[in-house]
Amino acid sequence: MSGAPRSIVHLDLDAFYASVEQRDDPRLRGRPVVVGGHPKRGVVLAASYEARRYGVHSAMPMARAVGLGPIVVVPPRFAAYEEASERVFEILESASPLVEPLSLDEAFLDVGASRALLGEPAAIARRLRERILVEVGLLASAGIAPVKFVAKIASDIAKPNGQKEVRPEEVVSFLAPLKVSRLWGVGPRTEAELSRAGLRTVGDLAARDPASLEARLGPLGAQLSRLSRGEDDRPVVADRERKSIGAEETFAEDLSDPADLRPYLHGQALRVGRRLRRAGLKARAVALKLKLHDFRLVTRQRTLSAPSDDGQELYRLLLELLRESPPSAPVRLCGISAHDLSSAARPQLDLFAGPSRDRSALNEALDRITARFGEEAVTTADLVGPPLGPSPLRGGGARRGSLRGGDGR
Repeated sequence: MSGAPRSIVHLDLDAFYASVEQRDDPRLRGRPVVVGGHPKRGVVLAASYEARRYGVHSAMPMARAVGLGPIVVVPPRFAAYEEASERVFEILESASPLVEPLSLDEAFLDVGASRALLGEPAAIARRLRERILVEVGLLASAGIAPVKFVAKIASDIAKPNGQKEVRPEEVVSFLAPLKVSRLWGVGPRTEAELSRAGLRTVGDLAARDPASLEARLGPLGAQLSRLSRGEDDRPVVADRERKSIGAEETFAEDLSDPADLRPYLHGQALRVGRRLRRAGLKARAVALKLKLHDFRLVTRQRTLSAPSDDGQELYRLLLELLRESPPSAPVRLCGISAHDLSSAARPQLDLFAGPSRDRSALNEALDRITARFGEEAVTTADLVGPPLGPSPLRGGGARRGSLRGGDGR
């Protein structure tokens, strides 16, 4: 490692999706909760630690998971996960401007510049975890190290509800006894190849001549040699510029009538509008995405007359796209995305534009209500009660939005 050691924290929410469900429904606390989709064609999105004792894990087919023990299956509520994630990231950003999201439930932070004000990295991580528990009601684990991948490994080892610090002088000895599969880039095939070469631990890799590793594995060998010695100079990169903001949902039963898609698209448009406003962005284009029952993907896009963060305006364009290009077969997934994003600074007035329909004041009021009382405090008539068609995987007439993927660990 060159230069002064960095102070990197990897913070990861424990069993995120399942923990949100247990937080919001006291009846689920202490029970083996599995968040998943359709029992025949769905997969496990997250499993509580109680469910993991039965061998249930993320990405397992639901058909297999339900046979492993007396688990409680809960359909996903992505709006709730998104809300919890945003509250957590607000807490993280209070400690450092250098926050790099990896998914809804984990991020890297570089807290080096925060030490003078907030104390040592371990103390910063501990306070962040305490705030997340008190303010969001969720448990988190943290790893602290001078390099990113070591901080990630440390947080994995600290789970659940713990933290581990690896000081610069401890990095090599910390890594040495670990299996080679702990290193980024080592999947089952590479692990088998390394095992055939007698390399089973990270220490084995560190002791091997880098040239021989490169000769055997090519560029990957050189990379693994560096990682085995704790060399990882990649910086923490603050949230990259967003190319699009979207939401989508998959249905437990395919929808045959295009009219049944409308309430889902409306809910998605309103959610995307709120997210645009939170991010201080406006979109110049909106896209409609439909996945048909045979997995064919259909997309259509429309450009707005002026950049907008108004969900109702996005929804009107989506309806136009749906009317112009109705699906030719039953639909298993629908989604929307806002593109061509720009700052939400008020644009110059157009002297030739028609009467203004500026909904900024209304949207600001609705956002304040939503922030205080939740997404369902104020909504439109078509989003109240059960939807017009079969429920999506999350059930209960609620709607699902997709963001950065989280593995719910």
